[in-house]
Amino acid sequence: MYQDHIIIDGLQYCYWDRAHFERLRAGGVTAVHATLVYHELARETLTRFSEWNRRFEQDADLIRPVMGYQDIRAAKEEGRVGVFFGAQNCSPIEDDIGLIEIMRKLGLLIMQLSYNNQSLLATGCYEERDPGITRFGRQAIAEMNRVGMIVDMSHSAERSTLEAIEISSRPICISHANPARAHEALRNKSDTVLKALADSGGLLGFSLYPFHLPDKSKCTLERFCRMVADTVEFMGIEHVGIGSDLCLNQPQSVLEWMRNGRWSKAMDYGEGSSQDAGWPAQPSWFRDGGDFNNLYRGLKAVGFNETDTAAILGGNWLRFLQSGLGPA
Repeated sequence: MYQDHIIIDGLQYCYWDRAHFERLRAGGVTAVHATLVYHELARETLTRFSEWNRRFEQDADLIRPVMGYQDIRAAKEEGRVGVFFGAQNCSPIEDDIGLIEIMRKLGLLIMQLSYNNQSLLATGCYEERDPGITRFGRQAIAEMNRVGMIVDMSHSAERSTLEAIEISSRPICISHANPARAHEALRNKSDTVLKALADSGGLLGFSLYPFHLPDKSKCTLERFCRMVADTVEFMGIEHVGIGSDLCLNQPQSVLEWMRNGRWSKAMDYGEGSSQDAGWPAQPSWFRDGGDFNNLYRGLKAVGFNETDTAAILGGNWLRFLQSGLGPA
């Protein structure tokens, strides 16, 4: 029955080539949220769109663009993988609120308000102090709500995240993170945040990035799925999905760009330790985007029925996107 379900990965930043697209399709993935940019400004973001347009042209038999939730259903019917875009920082809009609507029309469906550091909109989770959403941030959230661009607070600090949930007139997402109760990490989220997210109709995408997992790369499938089950008990089945945070086949230079951008001359090691300088090894049961079937079996094994398993693996993301992407 796995192949009958819509499967959505709420975040990847892999080396995007035909081999990866083939693996996603063979693994039954219906759609994937692809990180378009991290620290790129508006002009550079246009280049990223151009690069993806070429991929859509060259690999049209495997992938298709997603501009709205209906394109995900179409991808399922066509046997292709739908790709929808997000920014892991607010850098594409620079200091111009008008660029929010422009980027949305080009296909940027999701935008994080900050990436680890303080931004013009919000505070990142690595900052020592969190003053919350800025004046620009409040207006940017309202504009994102208006045009149907989803607010993502995956890399943001606690107060900023809680304020974004409160300020936004539409539910937000944390596309790729885990509960801090399962594993303490700067990027994982407290019960306070998760409760507020669920109460407001938002969505959490569970991360498969090893630094965010209990036991990191040694995390077992059962332990991951029990973490999902415990979180469902706390948040409710309709508020969880998967956001694997897969970063496969990328060179070290990409990792350094993610962590350092242009802001630092010193190496930022991400999780605060030089031991975390490189890419971590994926758990053996989730090595790439073709392993969602393992999640399906693991969730069933810990007691989820078919309906709830399908919701976690894609149904909840589809419903969330349906409600969040149209203009207000």
